[in-house]
Amino acid sequence: MDSQNPFEGEISLNQWKVGNSVREVSNGSREGDLEMSGLSQKEIGDDDARLVYLNDPVKNNERYEFAGNSIRTSKYPVFSFLPRNLFRQFHRVAYIYFLIIAVLNQLPQLAVFGRGASIMPLAFVLSVTAVKDAYEDWRRQGSDRVENNRLACVLVDDQFRPKKWKDIQVGEIIRIQKNETLPCDTVLLSTSEPTGVAYVQTVNLDGESNLKTRYAKQETLSRIPEKEMINGLIKRERPNRNIYGFQANIEIEGKRLSLGPPNILLRGCELKNTAWAIGVAVYCGRETKAMLNSSGATSKRSRLEYNRTLDVHKF
Repeated sequence: MDSQNPFEGEISLNQWKVGNSVREVSNGSREGDLEMSGLSQKEIGDDDARLVYLNDPVKNNERYEFAGNSIRTSKYPVFSFLPRNLFRQFHRVAYIYFLIIAVLNQLPQLAVFGRGASIMPLAFVLSVTAVKDAYEDWRRQGSDRVENNRLACVLVDDQFRPKKWKDIQVGEIIRIQKNETLPCDTVLLSTSEPTGVAYVQTVNLDGESNLKTRYAKQETLSRIPEKEMINGLIKRERPNRNIYGFQANIEIEGKRLSLGPPNILLRGCELKNTAWAIGVAVYCGRETKAMLNSSGATSKRSRLEYNRTLDVHKF
């Protein structure tokens, strides 16, 4: 169709950029980059698509109710700590065994030794473990508060103003300065470089300290959010855990452009060797790739104990 001819050059340029980004990552991630770069050029299905209106978070949340940018890594809510903690502790088979022995020893016909002597050891272990878990969870909550209350420059009423990370919404335009950390997954719109390139460090995501290059589209590179209204629509895929893949397209000024992995900055990355970068938030909070790949706080168990738990469930 004639309407698609103007985008053939854009697709070729995007594929060339994806090829450059593949050379910068480790050998283990090259296959994922190559695979997702091909997917980024395909049409997104209506069932999997999510629409993001640039600089219009109210309209975005009216339709999809996107997740906020607040994160939580702690295990327990304050008011339900005790029952949840006991429930987790009694996932250990040994605790269930000693509980049964303590209960049976309360019956006069089955009592072998003092009733208190059978309860005290189990109660002591449960109490010490609960105190330890409470302290660790309190520290996690403190880290969450520090993270959620960090400040970022967000475009509000045609001016970039400080805003807490937890209050950032999908569709808002964010300005990142050099050496700052990305508060959410952001599609790059413009940078301080004339070519639209931005350098990021992804050590918090994949452990690689070498810098990666990301690119802004030429159609958005010269736009200044403070002086002119930026209107557009991003059609992106549902949240997923693939940190090397991104499939979306953007409609701006009557043009429809494809977006791929080289056009997105992920939460946790740091901007390096670039004075500033401007982007639009597309994934926030628990929907960011960093949070989707976070396993959360898990209970530590030995391999023997884990195997016994599996055997009990099978039985």
